[in-house]
Amino acid sequence: MDLQIDGNTALVTASSSGLGKASAKALAREGAHVVINGRDEDRLEDAVDAIESVATGEVVAQQGDLTDEDDLEAMVERTVDEFGGIDHLVTSAGGPPSGPFLETDDEDWYDAYDLLVMSVVRLAREAEPHLRDGEGTIVNITSRSVKESIDSLVLSNSVRMSVIGLEKTLSKEFAPDIRTNAVLPGPHETARIQDLVEQAVDRGDYDSYEEGLDDWAGNPLERVGDPMELGNTVAYLSSPVSGFINGESVLIDGGSTGANL
Repeated sequence: MDLQIDGNTALVTASSSGLGKASAKALAREGAHVVINGRDEDRLEDAVDAIESVATGEVVAQQGDLTDEDDLEAMVERTVDEFGGIDHLVTSAGGPPSGPFLETDDEDWYDAYDLLVMSVVRLAREAEPHLRDGEGTIVNITSRSVKESIDSLVLSNSVRMSVIGLEKTLSKEFAPDIRTNAVLPGPHETARIQDLVEQAVDRGDYDSYEEGLDDWAGNPLERVGDPMELGNTVAYLSSPVSGFINGESVLIDGGSTGANL
């Protein structure tokens, strides 16, 4: 299927690895020019190489911290300077620390809010005038925890809900010029999960990597996701092919979430 985004421009945050990287890769494969972001310069360079291996558009790296307002402004400015505008904004961020409520202090709460929510607020505000110039889209990568709470993830369960409230609000306030949606991933075989499984194997919790990975599945499809499966969905939601989808939160978890809606 031609997603009709050849020659478009996308800014994808937290995209030097994981689901952000998969999203950037899917967009670049469809011909979009992509600006990727991360804090680690070496990892960013590796990500550029990996994305360029499938890209038909240009790939540019912009180092920056999602909790730094100046860095966020620089990401938008760099994208506009390089390609003349922004058609698609994809927001992603690393997860906040795990832990139960009584072991989570005020600083943890404020840090999580700054990372997960204010990064989206600031990027949407900066990118909005550029997104309005075409058929702009915003896709927020959050977590299935906004649909069903996950044990020992009180910060993710609570704070990510604000991103969904913002996404729904922007889907009305920015329309009809800009469509805004969210994706809610369950476990995917990212580098983070690979590391966690390998550590568990080293501790003797599992006899093999495959056994450990199977333990993450916990869904009717009996497997974890391939990051590109999420990336492909992000590319689809960013494209005019999905032109009547707006204000939605799409679960990508193999059916593991028990919520009816």
